[in-house]
Amino acid sequence: MKCNQWTLGLAAVGLVSMASVARADSTNMVMTAVSSTVLSGYVDTSAVWNLGKGNGNDPVPGFAGGANSNADNGGNHDGFNLDVVDLNLERDADATDGWGSGYRVELWAGPQANSINTLSSSSASDGSADFAVKNAYVELKTPIGNGIDWHIGVWDTIIGYEVADGPNNPNFSRSYGFGVEPTTHTGINGTYTVNDEISVTAGIANTFGPTINGRANPPEAESYKAYMAAVSLTAPKDWGWVAGSTAYAAVINGFNAGPFANQTSFYTGVTMNTPLKELKVGASYDYVAIGKDLPQNTAEYVYVIGTYATYQATEKMSFNARGEYGSSTVSGVTVGGFLPSTKVIEGTLDVQYDLWKNVLTRVEIRWDHDSGAHGVFGDGRFSSNSRDNAYAIVGNFVYKF
Repeated sequence: MKCNQWTLGLAAVGLVSMASVARADSTNMVMTAVSSTVLSGYVDTSAVWNLGKGNGNDPVPGFAGGANSNADNGGNHDGFNLDVVDLNLERDADATDGWGSGYRVELWAGPQANSINTLSSSSASDGSADFAVKNAYVELKTPIGNGIDWHIGVWDTIIGYEVADGPNNPNFSRSYGFGVEPTTHTGINGTYTVNDEISVTAGIANTFGPTINGRANPPEAESYKAYMAAVSLTAPKDWGWVAGSTAYAAVINGFNAGPFANQTSFYTGVTMNTPLKELKVGASYDYVAIGKDLPQNTAEYVYVIGTYATYQATEKMSFNARGEYGSSTVSGVTVGGFLPSTKVIEGTLDVQYDLWKNVLTRVEIRWDHDSGAHGVFGDGRFSSNSRDNAYAIVGNFVYKF
């Protein structure tokens, strides 16, 4: 420890202690090391009311804390909920340094943390910890061409229109499309920006996820991995009202630790500006091809078509709508909220009004309809009363910091 002569003089006459000087010096070193780290996050809360009687455990997707329709068990119905507390520490790699580095650590606490199932492979399997590592990766830059940005560790999936972070979605409840997609992976991915209009991403992960440090199990070899790639297109600035619109396509193939081993997910999505500057529209298509590793040893599939629209009425008020149609041929195995041979329709409308500073406030109305042959969620359909329809009204309040 280095001290100036004034500090040594104060210590000599007993006005300061060397221990306190040591602690202050250590603190300054720590503050210098983390001065470029950004702390952010949010506290996500909700209130859910399912209309009708006898529906306390209706398995309607999207309300398992909002994150994962696979995990829904009715726990968030007809009551007030703490969904999740998000804490994010991040340092971006220096954009001016071709060999720059950074990191990100994003932690979840609360019931929603259980729904993404990112327990490590050495953890207990009951998923009841109310804690999850959502992102934890090292970011590295390499000066090849325009530069490649690498993420090594645990990172969000590259596929899908919606994300696990509810405040970043147009609607509170998640879509059926989100339910059939992976959430996180453990591995490495790299993104290369060709120009302002085109970027490509490719990666290798242990599995489809989300188990941290998970490995493939029989019938696949331990060396079997998940491979993925994506391309993003942005309309140029000189394309008039279309400028800034985006199109995205991705594919993932690999081992899934569920009841089947080999899975391929295809995704395409588009978000379009319109001649009416307040209005944006979008569409998505998810197709999941399941290999012949099911109990009945047959190939199966699930697909979901989604449409989106957002209208920014005022600086503080917006309207967000979603409509979906999904179909599954899978027999006897749950996939993203779908049970045997399912066809389902859903419609969702959110009204968002930012009344308080830093607070996202929205009200949502959701309708789900079983359009298949008795069994969208088993013999009980949307409840023990075998109803074809389910309705929910939601209030969502999120403080972002």
